[in-house]
Amino acid sequence: MLNFMDVNCDDLRVVISLIKAVVALFQIGIPILLIVFGLIDLGKAVIASKEDEMKKAQGTLIKRLIYAVAVFLVVTIVTIVLGMIGQGSDSEWYECYKSTGTNTTDYLTD
Repeated sequence: MLNFMDVNCDDLRVVISLIKAVVALFQIGIPILLIVFGLIDLGKAVIASKEDEMKKAQGTLIKRLIYAVAVFLVVTIVTIVLGMIGQGSDSEWYECYKSTGTNTTDYLTD
């Protein structure tokens, strides 16, 4: 059985950097996609020149903007909470997390 406490930081760097890269992709990619799809829907409604479709598309765009901000902030809030938790007495895992970048190729060549 593998004990998590026996694993040192060097062993975890690749996993942590992959997790950070995926989280960054979600934090930036999902809001951009939501905004682009909302603008496409609004553009289609404007081209159709129907007032009720434009109002519906505006409402959808506003909802998607709110969702995009929420996705972006959830990751930020979780990072802040982890920072507060990591300042405790046993913060080796958080120091490893902070010192690890998102570039996985640095650790694969070692």
